[in-house]
Parts: sequence; structure tokens; C-alpha cells
Amino acid sequence: MISQTKKPSLLVNSFVFIERSLLHSLRNVDALIMAIMLPIMLMLMFTYVFGGAIDPSGQYVNYVVPGIILLCAGFGSSSTAFDVSTDMTNGIIDRFRTMPIQSMNVITGHVVASLARNLLATSIVIIVALLVGFRPSATIFEWFSAIGVIALFILTITWLFAAIGLVASTPAAASGYGFIILFLPYLSSAFVPTSTMPKWLQGVAENQPITPIIETIRSLLVGGEVANHIWWAIGWCLLILILSIMWAAWTFKRKAGSR
Repeated sequence: MISQTKKPSLLVNSFVFIERSLLHSLRNVDALIMAIMLPIMLMLMFTYVFGGAIDPSGQYVNYVVPGIILLCAGFGSSSTAFDVSTDMTNGIIDRFRTMPIQSMNVITGHVVASLARNLLATSIVIIVALLVGFRPSATIFEWFSAIGVIALFILTITWLFAAIGLVASTPAAASGYGFIILFLPYLSSAFVPTSTMPKWLQGVAENQPITPIIETIRSLLVGGEVANHIWWAIGWCLLILILSIMWAAWTFKRKAGSR
């Protein structure tokens, strides 16, 4: 039994909330299946329905898979906003504040569980991509580099969704706000080169955070010049990650402290 006068260590405290979030993920099988199946369905649609029109050479699957990977991460991470908002509105935070634990770690638990869940989902999407013709040319080092960029992106967008869940008034509102972010890959080089877009849209597509992340993953996995893409990708991720953590911590302190 935990002492009422002494808080458990930060590490133990974190593991408790991570385990809680993982158990919730295992129980919510429908959400996990949808996070995996929706990107797979989009990949199959773009590969077999639109792929021939976009790239008659039959190599479109190699182009589109990096974008699908980020879509998978986005769909999977978006549930974090709903989960965090649910915790903030159902009274559980009030219960945590009466216990000798650091209740802010409930957010960390959601983030770490989402990272693990989405890395698994991403692995499944990559396996399906290989079955439908994806043929990466990456070396072991390039694979590890791509996985590192993907993990950093998942961590970043999960913290962003966590912050959105904290500021949303209801879980439904949190899901709505998060859904807006999921449109960003469609305004990037995920499905078509930005050079094919109207001039006014090219500037948006080329200078938003998703495009350099996709171009980095694409270059690492199927060949091409990484150039400055990787530095822009890492820079964007770190900037958004830091701002999201600060936003989440400030909002949680303000909301939890006012209860």
C-alpha cells in the first residue's frame, strides 16, 4: 500500500499511469483496429484506384507509402485528445489530486501509451505496404533513421493532441479539433508532388511541417536526396513538441488547480 505521507518516485508514478493507459488501449480494441484499417484502406484506394492515373509506371505505391505512414500516426494519435478530455471532464483528476501521486503524469501515460500503440500500428501498415508492392531500398541505417523520424513525429503530434484534449470543453469537441489537424497531410507532398498543385497552394504545401517530414521518410526509404529535409523535419517536430508540452503543462496546472 502506498504511504499517505510519502509520494512514490517519479518513475513509479509514471509507470502506473502508462500501465493504466495501455490497459485502456487493450480494452478499446475497436479504436485500435480503426487506427490501423483506415490508413490501410486509404493506401489500397490510392494504390489501386488512383495510382494508375497518377503514375502509370506502377511505382506510385513507393511514393504514397510515406504519406500513409504519417496518416496512420495521425489517426492513431488523435484518440489521445479524446482520452485526455475524458479524464479532465469525468472527475478522475479530482480523485488523483487527493492521492499521493503526481496527477500530471496521467497525461504522460496517455502519450507513452499512444506512442507504443502507434508504432505497432505503423509496423502493421508497413507490412501491408510490402504485400501490395512497396519496395524500399533503404539500408539498415536508413531504416533506423526513418523509424526515428516517425517516432519523433508520433511523439510530437501525440503531445499536440494531448494539449488539445486539455483545452477542449468536451471529449466530442476534442475529437473535432483534432480532426482538423488530420487534413494537413492532404495539403502536403503525401499523395502528389507539390509542383503539380496550383501556384497559390504550392507555397502552403512546401512550407508546412508535414512536407519535410514526409520527404525525409520517403528519401530514406526509397532513395533520393535527403538534403535539408531532415533538418527541417527535426526542427519542426522539436519546436511543436516543446510548445505542446509547455501548453499542456500550463493548461493542466490551470485547470486541475481550479478544481
